[in-house]
Amino acid sequence: MPGEQRGAGTRGDIPPAKPYLGEAEIEAAVAVLRSGMVVQGPEVAGFEDEFTKVAGTQHCVAVNSGTSALQLALMAMGIGRGDEVIVPSFSFAASANAVRLVGAEPVFADIEPGSFCIDPEHVASLIGPRTAAIMPVHLYGHPADCTRLTALARVHGLQILEDACQAHGAEVDGKPVGSFGVAGAFSFYPTKNMHALEGGMVTTDDAGLARTLRLLRNQGMEQRYANEIVGANMRMTDVSAAIGRVQLGRLGDWTEQRRANAAFLDAAFADVEGVLTPSVPAGARHVYHQYTVRIAGDRDGAQRQLKEAGVGSAVYYPVPIHRLAPYAESKADLPETDRAAAEVLSLPVHPSLTGGDLDRIVDAVRSLELQP
Repeated sequence: MPGEQRGAGTRGDIPPAKPYLGEAEIEAAVAVLRSGMVVQGPEVAGFEDEFTKVAGTQHCVAVNSGTSALQLALMAMGIGRGDEVIVPSFSFAASANAVRLVGAEPVFADIEPGSFCIDPEHVASLIGPRTAAIMPVHLYGHPADCTRLTALARVHGLQILEDACQAHGAEVDGKPVGSFGVAGAFSFYPTKNMHALEGGMVTTDDAGLARTLRLLRNQGMEQRYANEIVGANMRMTDVSAAIGRVQLGRLGDWTEQRRANAAFLDAAFADVEGVLTPSVPAGARHVYHQYTVRIAGDRDGAQRQLKEAGVGSAVYYPVPIHRLAPYAESKADLPETDRAAAEVLSLPVHPSLTGGDLDRIVDAVRSLELQP
């Protein structure tokens, strides 16, 4: 999610995230600059078409950020003043900010302790007469329980917008995230599993919704000066799309490397007292945007020890959204959210890690002196 890496952790010799930008990406960007077609051109159209294979939807609409994807999706879905959208508080602020930006109000739900994703049972208890939608966040690359959430939405006549900004390629029972709800939103910020320097994508099977999204991102028009609705300027550049297309071609291999790195760390930490590794239920495909453990005891002290050992780490998120200043009026009681915020620590899992890096991470974690 945009901006999340800044000030979020400590950097060691092994960074907690390592965005990749190779010669192929640079060459693709230069080719666009030389072409003169730099905004909303053929590269954007190609990227949208190719991303449908990741999202498993008929339509993809590229925009300038993941936050814009969330905001425009809500607008296209008709969410606005007087509506409530149930969102997890344990997420980056953009999840709730997008709701506020369209004039609706976020209602904060607690999370399941194993997945760190929104708890369907708590969601059910929050549904009221103003509830218009549910926004599950597939946090850290772990898919939310879409099966229970879609059933709940169906019973109550609600829409679902999936915040899949951290979950490119994650699945539930073989079905990709971004294809369960009315729409899904992805981010291509540099620290994501793939990036486009900056950008976002809305995924949907609804052709009418896709057309509305295309209008909204481009001042409300398809044809120049033929404005049909009030829109914004949230277009993706062809430079970003060209980079995104190259990265998309690498995504499969990168994802498998992330999953292999996570499996190595799972095995290495299985007997480490005070360190709880990620939990993944049957049927869920975790793509490990982050490898997030729980630390029993002094989490900040553990982070300092890791830094001294040359291992970077990060805390996502030390302050839940409902405790941030813009949402200070919230009276939400979210014990699992508060517990996670005090315990989580994300370790390097990115595909640039070498075997030696992984061994150093394991040695550093196994050597932690955890204080109560």
